[in-house]
Amino acid sequence: MKGKECHSSLKGGRINSPYSHGFSSSQIQTISSFCETLIPPLPTCNNKALDSFFPSSASQPPFPNEVAELLVKRSKPEALLIIRIVVFLLSTRLGTLLLCGSVCLDKRWPFVHNFSELSLKHREALLQRWSRESFLLPLRVTFLLIKIVCFFIFFSWTDENCKNPAWEAIGYHPDTTETPSENKKERPLEKGIVETINESDETLKESLSKKGLPLTEDTKDNTFKIKCDVVIVGSGCGGGVAAGILAKSGHNVVVLEKGHYFVPEDYSGLEGPSLNELYESGGMLSTLDGKVMVMAGKTVGGGSAINWSASIKTPNDVLNDWSVNHKISWFGTSEYQSAMDAVCKRIGVTENCSEEGMQNQVLRKGCENLGLKVEKIPRNSSENHYCGSCGYGCKTGGKKGTDSTWLVDAVKAGAVILTGCTAERFILEDGMDGKMRKRCLGVIATTESKKITKKLHIEARATISSCGSLFTPPLLISSGLQNKNIGTNLHLHPVLLAWGYFPDSMSEIKGKNYEGEIMTSLHKMVPEETNAQAIIEATALGPASFAGFIPWTSGQDMKERMTKYSRTVTLLTLVKDQGSGEVKKAGRIKYRLDRIDKENIKAGLRRALRILIAAGAAEVGTYRSDGQKLSCKGIKNEVLEEFLDTVEATGGPRTKGEQWTIYASAHQMGSCKMGSNEEDGAVDENGECWEAKGLYVCDGSVLPTAVGVNPMITIQSTAYCIAKRIAESLHNEKLASDICK
Repeated sequence: MKGKECHSSLKGGRINSPYSHGFSSSQIQTISSFCETLIPPLPTCNNKALDSFFPSSASQPPFPNEVAELLVKRSKPEALLIIRIVVFLLSTRLGTLLLCGSVCLDKRWPFVHNFSELSLKHREALLQRWSRESFLLPLRVTFLLIKIVCFFIFFSWTDENCKNPAWEAIGYHPDTTETPSENKKERPLEKGIVETINESDETLKESLSKKGLPLTEDTKDNTFKIKCDVVIVGSGCGGGVAAGILAKSGHNVVVLEKGHYFVPEDYSGLEGPSLNELYESGGMLSTLDGKVMVMAGKTVGGGSAINWSASIKTPNDVLNDWSVNHKISWFGTSEYQSAMDAVCKRIGVTENCSEEGMQNQVLRKGCENLGLKVEKIPRNSSENHYCGSCGYGCKTGGKKGTDSTWLVDAVKAGAVILTGCTAERFILEDGMDGKMRKRCLGVIATTESKKITKKLHIEARATISSCGSLFTPPLLISSGLQNKNIGTNLHLHPVLLAWGYFPDSMSEIKGKNYEGEIMTSLHKMVPEETNAQAIIEATALGPASFAGFIPWTSGQDMKERMTKYSRTVTLLTLVKDQGSGEVKKAGRIKYRLDRIDKENIKAGLRRALRILIAAGAAEVGTYRSDGQKLSCKGIKNEVLEEFLDTVEATGGPRTKGEQWTIYASAHQMGSCKMGSNEEDGAVDENGECWEAKGLYVCDGSVLPTAVGVNPMITIQSTAYCIAKRIAESLHNEKLASDICK
């Protein structure tokens, strides 16, 4: 890639043109009416910024078509089918009568109105009902998905100047300045990167040869063949570390990454296009039941390129559990402790912070006023790092993900990274008698470029899956592995959110919620104090994500809520989940919380609300569908306690009853856990698959349980240990081969 010409989506604007959503004009009119109801035109105020926001509506072009396009692109097939059926019915008079009842009847011709012909007042009442009533699940699903996508599009859309008309009214002023071209340095991975999106059959061979990686053509199998010592699928916290360690050990390493490569000057800081380019499913991946929104990276550097910098070492009680109860002894040794030290040193972890952003100021102040312990969060960035957009890629370059550390080490040692390249399956051959352990010979991969007509056949002495907990299991299963632990034991660190509004008049709480280092302070709830265990941290929700999560109760309430966006602090409560899920097919995630998880997260959510109130919030609330909130001015203790008693850890949109909440997850672990034998795990203590020699897993999926804290250091340290063992194994293998010769 040369600059950004291949990835203009990071700068906003249309991604796909022309529209290909397949909705008819009458159905688009129905979607437009739906959007207008969610974000309606309202009377102007005596405020210049608000005068352009309140009269605006999501029914204005290009929003309805953009909403339809994104629904088709991001919805699961069964959910999209429901939406298409509901939208089709609402675009007809008979269907509207069926779904809406007597409200669509009229004494005058044509006697029955379709949805778009109903008054805004009637449509709003219908959406309020559909958002809550469990016996109309298709309508609830349709409401939820259109609501999320509509608000996401409305608040993330930008014009040619990277501006959104609503941002001034909501107090959002992202830094979209570009680095002057004369200040741009050589891209750190340039010498090792081959961006396949720019390649063709003719140019790929030359590009790889320049990187010292010969390529041969197999006309019989219609493949390009590449030979190396180690091939790694994925470049995140697991794959990036493994690449650095193994390349520096003298091995010829090839890394496959399905995402693209960006450096700080590429990042726009814009929410919509950044999520689309850097996250799985554009940040709209969810469990099958819609209860959990799952955030996972999809770029060179994986999650480390877009996470919130928290660099917390593995807790001692977790290491003891893994080494004793799960019988992976090295988690309890100096080997692992040394690995954590090496990882923290390489990615520049520090605890000090010269200036905290608004959200962490609130967390710290609230805890101190309540007499609660608040801890510093170690981060892989400098003391004066003040980048609130690290979730969209760090524009300052101050955060040290694998893309600027371990992968740089790998490229300097001769490694080659192929981007826009997706692994299809691992190449396995049976044992000599058909009963022995299989042997992995490499991987078959496809490229993003339509000009590359052949698949890639990468042959390697060691093959490593580092696709993360969501994609390593499906890849192993599609390759023919059958161990019962593959794809099970998935942990998500489920999160619920609480918000507090701090008016501008509160001068002691400085800044905006999108400014400053994202995570610098942490509060831990421990069982000795409360019989509950959870951690509370700050978040980074851009306006589009905030609007998608925040409950919708009316158009008026939503617009008023959004005008308070920049001074609304959102805290998360996270638990070390005992419940688990499974993922055996890409994008098909099943998950269920345990009873104790719900109790812990409920206690954490209530504690987060107390912290917000203690910090001086004028108003607090949860993200529950009914808009649960509390005015804090002059509040009496008994009123507060009554409110907190109503706070529950409710489920997702399929939950029976009128109130529900969507969980979030940014940490996925355990779906190919290590075990002392193949009954207890998918891989052994070296990360090698029990069923296939030479096939390793080196990512968060090997962790035996949830960690209970942000897992980046744990994943990188585990990868460090596994990679060191692979390097030793390859060295011994070569020595044995040389002796035989």
